[in-house]
Amino acid sequence: MTRTNEPSFRESVDLMFNRAVALMDLPPGLEEKIRVCNATYTVRFGVRLRGQIQTFVGYRSVHSEHMEPVKGGIRYAPSVNQDEVEALAALMTYKCALVEAPFGGSKGGLCIDPRQYDEHELEQITRRFAYELAKRDLIHPSQNVPAPDMGTGEREMAWIADQYARMNTTDINARACVTGKPLNAGGISGRVEATGRGVQYALREFFRDPRDVAKAGLSGSLDGKRVIVQGLGNVGYHAAKFLQEEDGSKIVGIIERDGALYNPDGLDVEGVRNWIVKHGGVTGYPDATHTAEGGAVLEEDCDILIPAALEGVIHLGNAANIKAPLIIEAANGPVTAGADEILRKKGTVIIPDMYANAGGVTVSYFEWVKNLSHIRFGRMQRRQEEARHQLVIDELERLDRYLGDAWSMTPEFKQKYLRGADELELVRSGLDDTMRIAYQSMREIWHDRADVEDLRTAAYLVSINKVAASYRAKGL
Repeated sequence: MTRTNEPSFRESVDLMFNRAVALMDLPPGLEEKIRVCNATYTVRFGVRLRGQIQTFVGYRSVHSEHMEPVKGGIRYAPSVNQDEVEALAALMTYKCALVEAPFGGSKGGLCIDPRQYDEHELEQITRRFAYELAKRDLIHPSQNVPAPDMGTGEREMAWIADQYARMNTTDINARACVTGKPLNAGGISGRVEATGRGVQYALREFFRDPRDVAKAGLSGSLDGKRVIVQGLGNVGYHAAKFLQEEDGSKIVGIIERDGALYNPDGLDVEGVRNWIVKHGGVTGYPDATHTAEGGAVLEEDCDILIPAALEGVIHLGNAANIKAPLIIEAANGPVTAGADEILRKKGTVIIPDMYANAGGVTVSYFEWVKNLSHIRFGRMQRRQEEARHQLVIDELERLDRYLGDAWSMTPEFKQKYLRGADELELVRSGLDDTMRIAYQSMREIWHDRADVEDLRTAAYLVSINKVAASYRAKGL
């Protein structure tokens, strides 16, 4: 089969939405209200660069305002278009509802290849784009809060936050206008790693239930599982690094723009990342087999496949050849609707994107709350926690002296127990809790309802129910 009759990304999202609402009892009007995108703004602006004015096209789509502010990243890519931005905004609505982040869904994009511009030029372009959006309240702490996405990061978010603050000099909550900022500009510890960390927590929760593991035809824990990662950007790198270093998984394949690396004995994720930073790609990396056609490695034998870059990488043309029994969608929409159907019939378990990559928006929510409260997490309670723990340690040391050789404290216990939680630990704790609870809500439907065959449908059912409840509460 070829990709010629493949639905577009937006059509894929709509098809998956339709499959879920067919199992629900929603009034037709409410179903339509949840499905449609409320508004998409197209901005065309000029920036004087290299002696002439260049015109850029940008988008900001608001899918659902059942809760405000609306939330969603801004991506910089030459392929950005209105359909893609609207599909991503819809996914954000469902994602926020699933993980109980109190936001509606939004998304932004700028049609640009950031590699073609130097830092100063990118700053000029970003500030002008932010100005165009902010003056229409499409960047605002209580209405629309962007974040990083493909092609953007902390640097761009700092520029956007500063541009908003310049335009709103008396807004005390100006820093909350955007998330994903650097730590010294109002960011939060753990935001850069958040999406990759969320993928790790999602897999851990999956492997906690033997029923789920059995459905994928696997057994045991994450330890020793063979993993292939497509895309070693921010998300793929952190997911692979944490799975390798903390869970004992074996990263056997890494797919990048210029091909793929494969080594059945496992790859050193940190080493590959350093090589990419230095050489611009994976070509020439020692200790692995390099394949120029990276897509072929998607079809290699492994236990877990993590597509962590672009949408539509698993499609009608290659779905039948995918051997991985478990796929976790770290990217947005990496499996098309057509491929999804083929994989489901094969019995492949897919942990869907709206859940799997929700770590980013979850920690963005924590950052937004931190900016609005104007205090870092842990500042009030950390030392008080340590003082209370000291009381327990003092009593245990007294017991230690009293019992002599009969009992003694484990050497590292005192040091570990005494330390109060800092912001990073609190963020990771909050993220872990969020990912567990969201997965459990999907799992319950997946196992309890005979008409729900897969986790994606379960995820849509949970999130659409929550959005519908919000609209009903509003009186719509």
